[in-house]
Amino acid sequence: MATRSLMAYHSSHNSDSVQLVCGLPILPIKTSAKGPAPSFDGDEKTDIVGEAITFFRANVLFKNFEFNGPADKLLVYLTLFISQCLQYCDKQMTRTDGAKQLNKLVCEPFKVPGDSTFCLGGMVSPPASASESDLIKQYLRQLREEVSLRLMNYLYPEPEGRLSKWWMSFSKKKFLNKTI
Repeated sequence: MATRSLMAYHSSHNSDSVQLVCGLPILPIKTSAKGPAPSFDGDEKTDIVGEAITFFRANVLFKNFEFNGPADKLLVYLTLFISQCLQYCDKQMTRTDGAKQLNKLVCEPFKVPGDSTFCLGGMVSPPASASESDLIKQYLRQLREEVSLRLMNYLYPEPEGRLSKWWMSFSKKKFLNKTI
C-alpha cells in the first residue's frame, strides 16, 4: 500500500523493479489506450494512474514533495497533469463538454524530458537516444489518455453529468508551484 510521510502521499510502486526511461519508471497500467505500458493485473486503483487520482486532492495542497523513488516522479507528473485537466474542465458544466475538452488536451503537443521547459526538468534526465525519446513520449501520452478517461467519472459523477464542485474546488491549486 502507499505510504504517508509528513508531507504527502507517495507511490506504492517506488520499489517495483521496472524499466526506467529518463529516470521515470515504465509501470504497468490498466488501460485500453494504446502504448508501451505493460498490462496491469490488479485493481485499477492500485496502478499509478489510480494512485495519482486517489492522492490528488491531498497531495495538491503541498508546496514540497520528497521523492522516495522513481515512481514518485511519475506521481508528481500525473498530479500536475490532473491539475491541468481540472483547469480545462473548469467551465465545462456537462460531461460531453468536459470530455471534448479533455480529449483536446490529450491530443495537444506536450513537453517531455529533454525539453527545456519540462515540468520536472531537474528531476529527470534527457533521453539518451531517439528511441528512448519516442518511448517516453508514447508512455506519457498513454498515461495522459488513461488519466483523462478515468478522471471523467470523478469530475462528472452524477447521472446527468454535472461537474463535481468538490473536485473543481482544487482547480486553482498549484502543486509544487508548477504547471505542465
